[in-house]
This record gives sequence, structure tokens and C-alpha cells, in this order.
Amino acid sequence: MIPRDLAPELARAATQAPVVTLTGPRQSGKTTLCRAVFPDHSYRTLEALDERAFALDDPLRFLARFPEGAVIDEVQHAPGLLSYLQGIIDEDPTPGRWILTGSQNLALLESVSQSLAGRTEVLHLLPLTWDEVTRFDHHPMCMEEAMFSGGYPRIFDRHLAPSRWLRSYIATYIERDVRAISNIGDLAMFQRFVQLCAGRTGQLLNYSSLAGDCGISQPTAKAWLSVLETSFIAFRLLAFHANLRKRLVKMPKLYFHDTGLVCWLLGIREPGQLRSHPLRGPIFETWVISEIVKHRMNRGEPGGLSFYRDRNGAEADLVIESPDGLTLVEAKAAATPGPSLFRGAARVRGHFADVARARGGGSAPEVAVVYGGSELQERTAGRLVPWRQVSELAFPRRGGR
Repeated sequence: MIPRDLAPELARAATQAPVVTLTGPRQSGKTTLCRAVFPDHSYRTLEALDERAFALDDPLRFLARFPEGAVIDEVQHAPGLLSYLQGIIDEDPTPGRWILTGSQNLALLESVSQSLAGRTEVLHLLPLTWDEVTRFDHHPMCMEEAMFSGGYPRIFDRHLAPSRWLRSYIATYIERDVRAISNIGDLAMFQRFVQLCAGRTGQLLNYSSLAGDCGISQPTAKAWLSVLETSFIAFRLLAFHANLRKRLVKMPKLYFHDTGLVCWLLGIREPGQLRSHPLRGPIFETWVISEIVKHRMNRGEPGGLSFYRDRNGAEADLVIESPDGLTLVEAKAAATPGPSLFRGAARVRGHFADVARARGGGSAPEVAVVYGGSELQERTAGRLVPWRQVSELAFPRRGGR
């Protein structure tokens, strides 16, 4: 297995907190990462029915087997275990003794917040970044292959066909995990809902429209989207809000953490279909946004991201806030560089510049366009960044240096 970018952050957390909680979607590599970073820790998984029964029936004796601590995998299956772990930690708060993992964000974090508040650091492991994907011997060679394959490690580690693996992944997710997270009676309807969400990736999230197209109520649509977020399938990107004297759109945008999953849900079965697919642009935008989200997660800094859109149609796909200022990011799937690629972000930049001048100071945001080409260019309007180098934008610096 290749080195993961989160490994240094995971090791750092274990030097400071008695418990480290690692969450993320199924098959994102949590177990492999923990066993690589903590090879001397005992390991138990509550996916194993006998271990789960032991943890549920006699939690004190279950934990007593590990006087030096342990890695406990899929701990959300025995949430009551954390209350007993609290007492053990209070007696011996040595950092890094206990490493907990789980693939159901809401269920796990609710238990953690109740029992381990102030005793644990929480990190998230998402599917592979592009930089991590390229560490495998067999990895995608073009942008369409990168979007189609997504970032689940097993696909690259075992050199599997993405469509076949993702088909099984969705079946397992729908039939097993969804039942564990929420009492959803009509699984066929839920799968249709997931497919409709995939068709809306990179777009404003209109609950009324989504619910109407699926034939469910708006509250149900909201509840089901929470299930997708809980299991790290999809996420909402919030709108940027500031006093810019503009009427800004307040609805969030919907994205998926993995474009391979989006492609499978949309019926895309080979990379070549992406060259002319009507959702090529939104899928590429999803790939860019999710890449930046993953890089920031791997550094333990998930915040500072939003998008900009006003009622007059001016928009920027991503606004990155940093101590140095704001960076506006646009995702354009076109492979040919041209001044039109900067048009949208330049318009938004002008809005910020007007406000800065009116307030008597401050600088306008920098602009970066991630595109489907291969040449990095510095232009007056901003930076043109090849899709392969998107990681450079996760933590931008003024002047691009």
C-alpha cells in the first residue's frame, strides 16, 4: 500500500491526545493507515461479530485485554464502549494509546462528543488524492481516466476495473450501511435518489426540485441527503457571505467526494464517454473541488472553503480563505488555454476590488483557473493551473509562491 498524506497528521495527533478518532467512508483505507502508523498497537475490529458481541456484552473486560491501548476498528458498532473508555483514559491519559476508527460520521461523532469530549482528536480520511493515486504502479494517465477511476484505494491496489468494483460498493452501501444509519424502507427509491444527486453534482442544491423529481417529500430529501453526508458519499459547499453590497445566493452546492462513484451512478462505463458527456463540466468541477477538500482534510484544516454566486450570475466555483487573503478558483474542463477561462472569476474579483477601494484599503482576491491542459501559466488575469497540479491550490499563497 502506498504512503497516505494523512499519516503525518495522524502520528502528530497521537502525540497530543489520549484518543485519536479516524473517520471516513468505507474502503478509504482507514484500517491500513492505522496499522501502518501504529504497528505496535493491538488491533481489533468490531466488524467481526464475536468481537462486537464481546464489546457490547462486557465492555470493561473487552478493554481490559489492552493495557497498552489498541486500534479499535468500526467502533460505531458498540457506542457504549466509549463511556467505559472514558474512565480508563482519565486514569491514564497517555497520548496515543487508543486509536478509534469508524465509517459512519454522525453515529460515531455523536458518541465521541458525549463520552470523549476533550480527550480525542478527530481526523477524516477521504478517498485518495490525485497525488496519492499516482504513487501506484498502475494509475490513470489522462484527465478522463482520473475522473472515471475516482480515488478508492482498492481499485488501484488490486488493479481492478472501476465500474465493477463501484457497482459492488454501491450495492453494499445501499443494502447494508444505509439500513444501519437510517430506517429507510424503500431502498430502491433511495438508490434513485442517490442517482439524482449524482446528476446534480456541482450544482445548487434545490431540495424542492430534488424531492419532486424523486417523488418524495422535501423533509425526506433533506434526511436522505444527511445520510449521504454521514457516510462520506456527498457533501454541501456553503455559499460565501460577506458585506459586498451584492445580493448573494444562499443555497449550498452539492458535491460528491468521489467522481468515480458519480460516473458509475450516471451510467458512465468507460473513460471515453466523459469526452462528450453533457455533465463533463460539473464532473470535472466536482473532481477539482473534492481534490482541494481532501488535501485540506489531510492537513487537518477542512474549513475556509465556500463558493460565490450573486443574483446577477457572477460566480466563482471556489473561494479559499487564508491568512494571506482570498483566492478565487474556477474549474474548466477545456484543454486549450484562453482568456475566456478567466471571465467568470475576473468578474467576481472586480466585485471584491470595488469593495476594497470603497473601504479605503485591502487587496482584491487572486484568481486561479484549473483546466484540462498541461501548461502552468502566469497571466495578468491570474494563474492557469493544469489539472494534475490542483494540489498547489489547497493552501494558496499570495503571488502563487
